[in-house]
Amino acid sequence: MVPLAYYLIVSALLFCLGVLGVLTRRNSIVIFMSIELMLNAANLGFVAFSHFLGGLDGQLFVFFIMVVAAAEVTVGLAVIVALYRNWDTIFADRIHLLKG
Repeated sequence: MVPLAYYLIVSALLFCLGVLGVLTRRNSIVIFMSIELMLNAANLGFVAFSHFLGGLDGQLFVFFIMVVAAAEVTVGLAVIVALYRNWDTIFADRIHLLKG
C-alpha cells in the first residue's frame, strides 16, 4: 500500500509544474494546459484523501472540478480562436486587444 504522503508529494509537484507553466509561458494553449495540470493535481489530492479517509466526498469534489475544467476549456478555446482569427497570434500578451 502506498502511503498518503507519496500521493500528496506527486500532487504538489504537479501543481508546482502547472504554476510554473502559467507564470513563464506566453502561448495561450500552454497556459490552459498548465491550468488543467493544476486542476488535475487538486483532483489527485482529493481522491487520495478520500481513499485514505474512507469517504466519497473527494470523488464528489473531483466531479465538480472536472465540470468546471470542461467549462473553462470551452470558454478559453473560444477566446483563443477569436484571438487567432483577428490577429493571427495566440500569445497571451496580445489578449488586451480583445477589449471593447
